[in-house]
Amino acid sequence: MRKGSIARNGSVNANADAALAKMGYTSELPRNLSMLSVLGMSFAIMAVPFGLSTTLYITLTDGQSVTILWGWVLVSLISLAIAASLAEICAVYPTAGGVYYWSAMLSTQEYAPVASWITGWLTLVGNWTVTCSINFSGGQLILSAITLWREDFVPNQYQTILMFWAVMIACMLVGIFGAKYLDLINKICIYWTSASVIIILVTLLSITDTKRSGAYVFGHYDASQSGWPSGWAFFVGLLQAAYTLTGYGMVAAMCEEVQSPEREVPKAIVLSVAAAGITGVIYLIPLLFVLPEVATLLSVANGQPIGLLFKTVTGSPGGGFGLLFLILGILFFAGIGALTAASRCTYAFARDGAIPGSRLWRKVDKRFDIPLWGLVLSTLVDCLLGLIYFGSSAAFNSFTGVATICLSTSYGLPILVSLLRGRKMVKNSSFSLGKFGFAINILTICWILLAVVLFCMPVSLPVQAQTMNYASIVFAGFASISIVWYFVRGRREFHGPPVPHDIEPREEIVMPGMAVLEPNHARNGDAENKTLRHS
Repeated sequence: MRKGSIARNGSVNANADAALAKMGYTSELPRNLSMLSVLGMSFAIMAVPFGLSTTLYITLTDGQSVTILWGWVLVSLISLAIAASLAEICAVYPTAGGVYYWSAMLSTQEYAPVASWITGWLTLVGNWTVTCSINFSGGQLILSAITLWREDFVPNQYQTILMFWAVMIACMLVGIFGAKYLDLINKICIYWTSASVIIILVTLLSITDTKRSGAYVFGHYDASQSGWPSGWAFFVGLLQAAYTLTGYGMVAAMCEEVQSPEREVPKAIVLSVAAAGITGVIYLIPLLFVLPEVATLLSVANGQPIGLLFKTVTGSPGGGFGLLFLILGILFFAGIGALTAASRCTYAFARDGAIPGSRLWRKVDKRFDIPLWGLVLSTLVDCLLGLIYFGSSAAFNSFTGVATICLSTSYGLPILVSLLRGRKMVKNSSFSLGKFGFAINILTICWILLAVVLFCMPVSLPVQAQTMNYASIVFAGFASISIVWYFVRGRREFHGPPVPHDIEPREEIVMPGMAVLEPNHARNGDAENKTLRHS
């Protein structure tokens, strides 16, 4: 029985590795993750209760109940459309390069290098900044626990940065020494998150004597704290939901660690968004029914009111911390998942020589079977980004904004290229959107264009230097690095992923949904030589 199972797994791994070789890469990472594990990682990165809790002040400022609940429902549906669009492409090209690779494959050969360069940098910066925002807000949330007992405690900038660095280092150490337990960690995340939501729901609704009305929960709208025009504040407040629902595309970077990735990863991408949407509704409705005075919550010094909310409802610091501890547990899974995905993204992009120092960042450490230096670089970049907090108390807004913008646009580019080419490259996908594909793709592009504008805006007006949303500045900084490096080296040496770029999937396939490359050197360029070079 055991031998048969090993034989089957070996066959699946061999097929997956052969398919990866067809796409121009040599398999270097162990395929020890299941669909449930990837689903857990995606669920962990989105970390719904944690993400909604750490950004609660945004929607309390920009509309309250209507923005919190119905904004979540709206963005969940849009995110499901984006996830389905990405899953359709992922089923054809399951590689750690993710959206970066897809943009190249879906483009014509002429434009493939620049398309992959732009998409690669967007997704790389998006991975780094979403990890930074998760762990930075996690550091703030840990410090906010002190205020449950000492209400006059206000953490200074040094304390906040040091706590953030501590969270980053802890996640890095787990990513190194706990890599072989990643499958288990991701699965535990699903159960921890589900149990936490149920415990918080039951506790909040059973312990409080005073509850808000249904009319308040489902229909109250007040944007007076925002300074924005009433209707526009609702859209600015969508940052809470959009930021929380961004991580699903990042797990494409784990394709080379999954058996049957063309089937399992697309399912995990879509199911994680559906599960996150439902989890968010179940979590938010009880919060709104027991919501204390909004002005009191917004007066919290470090912008993290969830601890005070729990303390107020339970009536004791210990009770408040008990519920907050469940959210901090979700932080643990989210930080590890995001940093792991960011390190794999760094590895995949460096593998094609697109990052300064690529020869180091693309190395796989054989002791741990992980891209160790890609993990170190991701951690170092995030720790340096945290220093922005010394110049702006709204640094978290900047991280959330730029993460949402970069990840959204990186998701949108391969979808846009597919649309412009008549979706012909995904017509044989094993996760096909069918006749609804055009409409779903167009909807996602329209939303992403709006999101780029929305999430560069400050949460409230008037704006001062300390409260400015510096998302556009961070974005411009990384864009400058990308542009300079392109002209220094990329323009001459970067050719995109080592695969032909203007082919269509054939009926003869290696795995369901996989494209087969023709060994036609005259048409494709010397693909075999490129494969050897990038191996």
